[in-house]
Amino acid sequence: MEESELKTEGKAVDAANKRDGMVPVPMSKRTMKASSYWLVWLGGCVSTANLTLGSDLVSGGLNLVQAIIAIAFGSALCVICMVLNDKLCYTTGIPYVVQLRGAFGFKGTVIPALCRGIPAIVWYGFQSWVGASAINEISKILIGFDSIVVWFIIFQALQIGLSALGFQGIKVINNIGGAIVMIALIYMLITILNMHGDVVTEVVNQEGSWGLPFFGAVTSFIGVNCALLVNIGDSVRQLRPGCGPVKRGSAYAFAMIPAVVFMGVIGLLVTSVTGIANPIVGFAYIMPNKAIVVVTLLCIVCGTLTTNMLNNALPPIYVLVDLLKLSLKKCAVIVGLLAYVTFPWELVKESSAAGLNLFVLISSAVLGPVFAILVVDYYMIKKQNVNLSDYYDPEGSFKGMNPAAIGAMIAGVTVGLVFIDVSWLASILPAGIVYYVLTKYLKKRGEKD
Repeated sequence: MEESELKTEGKAVDAANKRDGMVPVPMSKRTMKASSYWLVWLGGCVSTANLTLGSDLVSGGLNLVQAIIAIAFGSALCVICMVLNDKLCYTTGIPYVVQLRGAFGFKGTVIPALCRGIPAIVWYGFQSWVGASAINEISKILIGFDSIVVWFIIFQALQIGLSALGFQGIKVINNIGGAIVMIALIYMLITILNMHGDVVTEVVNQEGSWGLPFFGAVTSFIGVNCALLVNIGDSVRQLRPGCGPVKRGSAYAFAMIPAVVFMGVIGLLVTSVTGIANPIVGFAYIMPNKAIVVVTLLCIVCGTLTTNMLNNALPPIYVLVDLLKLSLKKCAVIVGLLAYVTFPWELVKESSAAGLNLFVLISSAVLGPVFAILVVDYYMIKKQNVNLSDYYDPEGSFKGMNPAAIGAMIAGVTVGLVFIDVSWLASILPAGIVYYVLTKYLKKRGEKD
C-alpha cells in the first residue's frame, strides 16, 4: 500500500491513531536502511536465553554436530516464517496489535496481544537479571563490589529510559551493539576451542539422537525466537521502501542464524567445560585473563540491551498502548516496572535450563497458533487484499471478536500442549486448518442467513 493511499483512509484512521505507536508509518517517514535493519536484528538475536538453552543440550541427548544442525534448522524456519508474516505490516506500516484485528477482531485482539506481551515481560526480566549478573562480575573484578540486586535495579532503570525513547532509542543501541557482540562471540568460541579442545572432542564424539531429542531441540530454538516472528510487524514497519522478501529474508537470515548458533553452541560448550548452568558465570570462571573477561562481559551487557529493546520491551509496550490507551512513555515505564517482579532469579538457578526450556515450549504452544492464524488470514482468506481503514474502524468489518480465530487458537494450543516436546511444530497446522475451515463455514452460514 502506497503512502498516497494512507492519506485517503478517512476519519476512522485519524481518530484511532491519536495514541503513540498505533499510527501507520508511511514509507516517506521510515528510518531504517537495509544495512541498519540487519544490524538491528543482529543485535536483537544475541539473546542470553540462547546461551541457557544451549547449555540444556548437554543433557538433552545431542552431540555437538546435531546441536548445531538443530539450532540452525530452527533458526532457518524462523526466518522463513518472519518473511511470511512481515509483508502486511511492511506494506501498510501498521504494528502487530493492529495487525491482529484483521483475524481476531477488535475485541478478540486482547487474547493474542496478551499471549505475546506477558512472555515478553518475563523475558525482559530474565535478560535483565543475566545482564546484571555480567555487570556484577565486572564490578567484582574492578572494584570488589558484589551485589547483583543493586546492579539489576540500576540496569533495569537504564533500559526503562531507553525504551521510553521508542524505536529511535532501540535503533541506536542495536546498531552499536550488534557488531560488537558478534566479535565477542567469535572470540569466546575461539577461546573455548583453544583452552578446552578435549572437552569439545568429547561432545562431538558422544552418541546422539536424530529422533525426538533432535526435533525437541529444533522446537526449543524456534520457541525462544517464535515471539519475534509473531510481532515482526513492530520492526519491519520502520524499514524503508525497496526491500522485497528476498532482501528482508537475507537480513533476518544473516542476523539470526549465525547469532543464535554461536550463542547456543557457546552455552553448550561452557556448561560442558564448567558444569555451571549460568553461562555468564561459567565463562568468567574459565577465562584466565581478567581484562578480557571484563571486555567480553561488557559486550554481553550490550547484547542484553539490544535484545531487550527490540524483542522484549517494544511488543508489550505497544500492547499496553492499545489496551490501556496510554502514551508510549507511560507504557514503557509500566512494562519496565513489571519486569522487576517477574522473579528472574528463579530462571537463572543451576537447575534453570530445564525450567526455561519448559517455559519456551509452553510459550511456543500459545504463539504458534497466533502465527498460523495471521498467515492463513492474510494469504488464504484475504488473499493479500486489505483495506487499511478496516483495521482502524471498531464498528467496521473487524468489529467484535472473530469466533473462527478463537476456535482455531484453542485447537492449536491444545495440540501443542499435548505434544509439548514439539509444541510449536505441532500447533501451527491444526490452528491454520481449523481457522480456514471455520472462516469458510461461518461465511457460508452468514450468506444463507
